[in-house]
Amino acid sequence: MSLLRQALPHPLLSLTLLVLWLLLNNSLSAGQLLLGSLLAVLIPRLTAAFWPEQVRIRRPGVLLRFVGIVLWDILVANFIVARRILGPVEALQPGFMRIPLDVQSPLAISLLANTISLTPGTVSCDVSPDRRFLLVHALHVTDVEAEIRQIKSRYERPLQEVFT
Repeated sequence: MSLLRQALPHPLLSLTLLVLWLLLNNSLSAGQLLLGSLLAVLIPRLTAAFWPEQVRIRRPGVLLRFVGIVLWDILVANFIVARRILGPVEALQPGFMRIPLDVQSPLAISLLANTISLTPGTVSCDVSPDRRFLLVHALHVTDVEAEIRQIKSRYERPLQEVFT
């Protein structure tokens, strides 16, 4: 194993941690740069055993577009959920959806499940033992098949492009 790979087992994670540290502290001072760099090196090294596979981003442009779509969906879903919960309770149609998974990578499945849970009104509940289905609960769902198609096209397909 190369010395660089040993020092930075997950370079993208290290870079992300450093940038987030500096943004959260709103400072580019030498002290914050040093502390952020130290955390960016130590955290990935201490958590390397929890990463069973090497993360390889195949299409970074698709990943950026995916992040934009998710942020937009979170914003829109907040207003939709607020309107629904402030309305009559009887109008809500909660339900479960069993989403067939095309992604196979544990990282991609985890990101898909977390993306769904980040979007207000939906929460990922379970992954089947064979990792072929994701169980999702929605606050309001009238057409299960349409919702599944939307989740697969907006979230799963870009993740599949990025990580396969």
